[in-house]
Amino acid sequence: MAYVLLFVTLLHLITLAMLFIATMEKSWWVWDGMENSDLWYNCRFDNFTGTWLCASSKETDWLQAVQVLMVLSVAFSSVSFLVFLGQLFTMSKGGLFYFTGLCQLFAGLMAFSAALIYTLHNKEILQDPRELTSGHFGYCFILAWVCVPILVGSGVIYIYLRKKE
Repeated sequence: MAYVLLFVTLLHLITLAMLFIATMEKSWWVWDGMENSDLWYNCRFDNFTGTWLCASSKETDWLQAVQVLMVLSVAFSSVSFLVFLGQLFTMSKGGLFYFTGLCQLFAGLMAFSAALIYTLHNKEILQDPRELTSGHFGYCFILAWVCVPILVGSGVIYIYLRKKE
């Protein structure tokens, strides 16, 4: 049982870190490695100074929806972890981690919705005059998609997990 708890805790922490990176890092859409766009900024690499020059993204309804959903996903996953730790020490023997599992499932649903909206509406979100075929999805976008099945899977594990001691 101790190994299952350790596995679930590590899985939760890793997923939470991946969600946070996917939300805050600057690589949802990449053009030629020298320019990229994320949920908050559009950045261009300046070869002369060797730094990234960033400007705020143009606010669109679709971008705001993705931003809110990703932040909610991080929040639900964080609450889920804190509730899990609380339940681990205060719940009676044989109790189930329902609330923790539901929070994880909601976090997965939020991440899924955000990644799906970005997939379907990236042209409206980016509002770039260049052709989108010259760019590609970045690693943060892929990380958001990877988090979805892990969040849903861990949510189901939490729902069926019982406290033994």
